[in-house]
Amino acid sequence: MTLKDQQLRSDLAVDGMSCAACANQIERQLSKLDGVTGSTVNFATGQATVIHDPAITNDVFQAAIQGLGYTVVEQGETDEAETRREADLRRRVIVAIVLAAPTALLSMVAPLQFSGWEWIVAAMSTPVVLWCGWSFHRTAVLNLRHGATTMDTLVSLGSISAWLWSAVVLVASLEGGHIYFETGAVIVTLILLGKYFELRAKRRSGDAIRALADLGARTARLEDGSDIELDELAVGMRFLVRPGEKIATDGRVVEGASAIDMSMVTGEPVPVEVTIGDEVIGATINTNGSLTVEATRVGSDTALAQIVRLVDQAQGSKAEVQGLADRVSAIFVPLAIATGIATLIVWFLTGHEANEAFTAAVAVLIIACPCALGLATPLGILVGSGRGAQLGVIIKGGEVLEDTRSVDIAILDKTGTVTEGRMELVDVIAPNANSSELLRFAASLEARSEHPIAHAISTASTSHDLVVDFQNRPGFGVSGFINGIEVRVGRRSMFDQISDELEAEAAEVERKGSTAVFVGRNQQAEAVLVVSDQVKATSRTAVAALHDLGLSVMLLTGDNRRTAESVAKLVGVDEVIAEVLPDGKVAEVKRLQEAGHRVAMVGDGINDAPALAQADLGIAIGTGTDVAIEASDLTVVAGDLRAVADAIALARRTLATIKGNLFWAFAYNAAAIPLAALGVLNPMIAAGAMGLSSLFVVSNSLRLRRFAGYRRIS
Repeated sequence: MTLKDQQLRSDLAVDGMSCAACANQIERQLSKLDGVTGSTVNFATGQATVIHDPAITNDVFQAAIQGLGYTVVEQGETDEAETRREADLRRRVIVAIVLAAPTALLSMVAPLQFSGWEWIVAAMSTPVVLWCGWSFHRTAVLNLRHGATTMDTLVSLGSISAWLWSAVVLVASLEGGHIYFETGAVIVTLILLGKYFELRAKRRSGDAIRALADLGARTARLEDGSDIELDELAVGMRFLVRPGEKIATDGRVVEGASAIDMSMVTGEPVPVEVTIGDEVIGATINTNGSLTVEATRVGSDTALAQIVRLVDQAQGSKAEVQGLADRVSAIFVPLAIATGIATLIVWFLTGHEANEAFTAAVAVLIIACPCALGLATPLGILVGSGRGAQLGVIIKGGEVLEDTRSVDIAILDKTGTVTEGRMELVDVIAPNANSSELLRFAASLEARSEHPIAHAISTASTSHDLVVDFQNRPGFGVSGFINGIEVRVGRRSMFDQISDELEAEAAEVERKGSTAVFVGRNQQAEAVLVVSDQVKATSRTAVAALHDLGLSVMLLTGDNRRTAESVAKLVGVDEVIAEVLPDGKVAEVKRLQEAGHRVAMVGDGINDAPALAQADLGIAIGTGTDVAIEASDLTVVAGDLRAVADAIALARRTLATIKGNLFWAFAYNAAAIPLAALGVLNPMIAAGAMGLSSLFVVSNSLRLRRFAGYRRIS
């Protein structure tokens, strides 16, 4: 293959996009460039990806994007750019509210009016319409340059038309003319609020990547005791890992033995025993013994880096959910503008005065202006998310709501989602011995160990005995002398004698998915300690609620099949897929999506983050990791799995409310525009009707406050 035949991929961070139409325009412009074979622009992540000939540099792409009126920022500066944009929008919202509120009061409450109040209203509304609403005017102009119109076009036209006409009436003292400064100011203020809510939700899309990147170790300690930065670590170097430390990078154990907390990758609470020759993964935690590890993968090749890429790719490839208002506006906005122009022309041609013609045309634009439309989505989201917060459900923006409509499969992670996510001692089986005494002995020994299973055993007894000559045998168990008698706790291999009866009991324990720990004296096993990750009391009810919502339920876990099937049987799920790692979970989600299913993924661990991002609807259990929470669309703060059913039901109810708001807002416009064009509705009545439309949207949205959910929380 020659250099010319090779294709490169370039990623650029684009700032200044305000809607999906902006992304589409940039994508089309990039695709037209010579040597470009493909381009995609993701509005949600602000990323443009270009597949191109190596001869083309990023300067060409940057020039094309800037030519459309957008800005290309350095990849490392995207957070700062978004922070600046949010701060600027917040300033404009504050100024708009401060000025628009008295403007509306003076214009609509006659007792507050005084001589010359019109000039005060004009002065207060001008910065709102022109400065606060600048982004709408800029976007409208950019769209018009490329033959496109959006809701921003109507916001700009309606607010500018109301302000201009009012200024003409005020300055020229037109007889019979009315001023509508408050209309333009209120329109800009309400739509700005909606944009601000949207931007805050959109900014969360990159948080999962940042949270994942923070998991890794910052430095590595080499064999000679010197510390080096992680990016200086190379394949083949050996580094030390002390108890409680994170493993610096992927590698192979060359000295020592320990138990590694692998929950970052597997999601399971039981540490994995490792010894010489075993592979370990960077950012996992060494729980007890000291290790010497030889680096086998560094930088972008590590397992953590691959998980980061999985989340990034899943977020970047997720289809944009075009807003309902934007979809309808593709037809409605040009039609409304054409109607306003036609009204002006017809009234002139039929011999009417200029004042009458402009009044009718402005009435059309005002009645068409999306005041209620601007409230329909953000207010529905605001009330729905507020009620969700009371129920322990966090909805991350309106774009996730449509994803709940056709979800037909719910995938549940096991540990921490269906189960408690922590090991507990649930039983002591001692057929021919004193179970209380053996438990006390075991707890006394395990109190000296840092292993999570040891913690579950040591806390199960309120009293401990004095232990002499304690020994920790990594991967096998512990031993020591109590009252002059040797006591051992651990695996089968720790004992020379195990009765058939006790062996059968241990096998049954393991068949049911629990962990069997042997305890005994003088090398003879006398009891089995049953340690288990308990199923949450509400999990079965939660699965039934998901079935009630019309969803099939699947259990997807990194744990062994025997344990997974045991849990699945207890809670009533429809299908089990076990022993899968993060990439396997993503692959399973993709497989279901390619089969035509809409997938909801419920999880709580870092290992769930890629699947949460890939799923059509990602739901994180709030008791889990920050990475899982940030990668999800919905977050359930409580550990109660029934709240997942509440989350889906609330999201669906919120979407239905928003659709109702949009329908009636558009219906109002469709009915009122002809009346305004015929002169039946003058601008003042149009503004009043617009207020009534907004009042309906508010009252309809407030009904969401009565949503109770499956837990029946008032």
